[in-house]
Amino acid sequence: MTKEQQTPETPGALVPEQAADLPYQQSAVDAARAVAQGAALVAALVGATGLSGWILGNEVLRRMPGSDATMNANTAVALLLLGVSLYLVARRRVTLWAITAARAAAALVVLIGGLTIVEYVTGAGLGIDELLFKDDAARLAAEVPGRMAPNTAAALMVGGVAALCASMPRLPAWTSQVPGLAVLALGMLRLYGFAYAVPELERFGAYKGMALYTGLALVLLGLSAFLARPDRGLAGLLMNAGATGALGRRLFATVLVVPALLGWLVLAGEDAELFGTRLGTALLVCGHVTVFTAVIFATLAVGRRIEVAHARAEWQVRQNELLQAFMDHTPAVMFIKDLGGRFLAVNTTFEQSLGLSRERVLGRRDLDVMPPALARQARAADLAMLARGIPVQQEELLALPGGPRDFLTSLFPLNTPSGSPYAVCGVVTDVTERVAAQREVRRAGRRFRALLESAPDATLITDGRGVVVMANAQVQRIFGHTPADLLGTGVVDLVPGPQRRRHSALLRAYLRQADPKPIVLDRGLYGLHSDGGEFPVEVSVSSLQAEEETLVFLTVRDITERRQAEAERAQRYEEHRRIAYTLQHSLMGEPSRLPYLPSAHRYLASVQDPGVGGDWFDIIPLDRDRTGIVVGDVMGRGLEAAAVMGQLRAASHALARMGIPPDRLMTGLDAFVGDLADQLVTCVYLVVDQSAHNVTLCSAGHLPVIALPPDGPARRLQAPADVPLGVNDVCGGGMPFRQTTHPLPPGTALALYTDGLVERPGTDIETQIDILAHTLDIAMQSAPMDPESLDRAADRLLATLIPDLAAHDDDVTLLLVGLPEPDRNAGHA
Repeated sequence: MTKEQQTPETPGALVPEQAADLPYQQSAVDAARAVAQGAALVAALVGATGLSGWILGNEVLRRMPGSDATMNANTAVALLLLGVSLYLVARRRVTLWAITAARAAAALVVLIGGLTIVEYVTGAGLGIDELLFKDDAARLAAEVPGRMAPNTAAALMVGGVAALCASMPRLPAWTSQVPGLAVLALGMLRLYGFAYAVPELERFGAYKGMALYTGLALVLLGLSAFLARPDRGLAGLLMNAGATGALGRRLFATVLVVPALLGWLVLAGEDAELFGTRLGTALLVCGHVTVFTAVIFATLAVGRRIEVAHARAEWQVRQNELLQAFMDHTPAVMFIKDLGGRFLAVNTTFEQSLGLSRERVLGRRDLDVMPPALARQARAADLAMLARGIPVQQEELLALPGGPRDFLTSLFPLNTPSGSPYAVCGVVTDVTERVAAQREVRRAGRRFRALLESAPDATLITDGRGVVVMANAQVQRIFGHTPADLLGTGVVDLVPGPQRRRHSALLRAYLRQADPKPIVLDRGLYGLHSDGGEFPVEVSVSSLQAEEETLVFLTVRDITERRQAEAERAQRYEEHRRIAYTLQHSLMGEPSRLPYLPSAHRYLASVQDPGVGGDWFDIIPLDRDRTGIVVGDVMGRGLEAAAVMGQLRAASHALARMGIPPDRLMTGLDAFVGDLADQLVTCVYLVVDQSAHNVTLCSAGHLPVIALPPDGPARRLQAPADVPLGVNDVCGGGMPFRQTTHPLPPGTALALYTDGLVERPGTDIETQIDILAHTLDIAMQSAPMDPESLDRAADRLLATLIPDLAAHDDDVTLLLVGLPEPDRNAGHA
């Protein structure tokens, strides 16, 4: 592909008028080549004619009638060689042998002309003048037979140099065009001398003159040398398809023709004695002024058109630069082709997609830059769009070098002002990820629908207003309606009339939350069957923010059978609870109420068990002044713990009645617990001596006893830290139990309790014990040591340490014992 055929990579390539100039410019260049070849052939023919005259001895063929000079044999040979050389050089496609032949012929011409000039300069004869033929036609004494005129020799040598330079493409074009103009000028001088009858223009000084045939041939050879490379240099300026080229051609023709014609007319008038020399000179000047004034105004008009076209072209270039920048910053592939399928413009994404630079794409067709299958597919799409004449958009799978991709292709024609298309524009967007996402969305939709239909419960999806947008097949089993019947209806229509307001309020309250979490509701909710029947339901509610819409998922389950089972279980539980409560109280018994030792007790069973546990307490009168007090906790819950508790209570009561000290009582209980499998018990036993005003106690891993003396704050009664019952080996050798004695003034209150009172998840048990002591101090402040005061204090302790009595998960035992003042104990003494 020649340079002239390639579309230049400029924004102007997008303009249909400029694109149309390319064929015109190419045709002008081809015409110039044809002129160059024709001129060279005619010049070669003139040389061949002169040579034939020498061969045939025909004077007419060597000398034009009316002319004195004769074409020499060397001149004829040189003209023939130079004409052939320029003809070969001016061809569009030149083979190697043609170039070689052209250069050889041109070099021989340079040699002939150069040697002749050397002869004139040195005055020596080199034996080349009559090398071919004997010349007897010398007319002047200065003439050397067979030697060509010096101006002819100079013209031929310069012409040979021009032909050599034209055959070398690496040399600038002016190296052949400037010598060609020199040859043209020398030939024109000879023609002007003949036309104006001025012999001085035919020769240099007194030397031999140039033959008229030779002058004509030199004009043709100069023209051929100038136009041998018409697309470059000075000839390229004249052959330019633009306004400047047209202006240059007109001016060049004017310069060649008008002065010569005016001069001939003036001389003809003078020869005819129509006017004298002075008037002729004036007329010549006036004619030149007139002609060149017309040329100036014509040039101004052309220049104005050039300025307007240039401004329009600059604006168009700016628009096309903006268009190209827009295309380059577009992530989609964009291109513009002419109607023949050649690329006129592409963007950066196009280059990246094919891995080709823009220079390798512009001016080429689809088959030149794309894989064959893809190129045929693209061309077929272009032709189909042009046939329809309207924009086309389609999604297609294209096979690219990197693998198949999904594309959204938009094709539309670019039309001239008259409405006819001159180019095709395409925008190709890679939608592979979007298509894959759409496929995945469809697959996800199918999976979601399958999952929805496989749910065992009725599932309804509503919008934020409660209108059903989707339902599975299970709704027909529960509500008696098909999914299609429910679409577009309010979900509250599936609720009994009296409860619809409550259900709507619950749904609105749920959606008003900033971040609603999934919840399950099964209290007081009912569904409405299509036959009018009502049934209890459990509803799981969750929400999903989908784009700008909130969707609510409702999973509805008929819990009629569950409610019946729950009612039956509740009835059985209540029966078991009454039995367990009776068993618990029968095992624990009612502690002794001693008039000289007021007390208050509280027992709370765990809500997680049927009212039974392992806590117990007992008040055991030992003698007149001493009273035993025991509190214990069997680890575990339920009937087994209650049974162990009953045995331990009976054993501790029997051992205490025997009057044995606290440490030995603990040892006996430890042996008893050791005989039971996998049991662990904490216990504390106190012996209050009201006559000695002291208390002796022994603790088997139990919580500390709180004492509130009459003159000070509540405090803990320190006791040795012994192990719980059931830890020591039944065979002996375990850790002994130790007892300790503390003073116990009258008016003191004692608080004994189990861990259910002070142990809570997330709290420190030591802190809870301190709260118990502080609350006891406040509750008994300035209060008499009587059962009523102790009862009020027990209630306050429970309210402080167990705020929610309905939710405690462990059984609780609290025993408050008061030691009356001496005057209150007078009756006992």
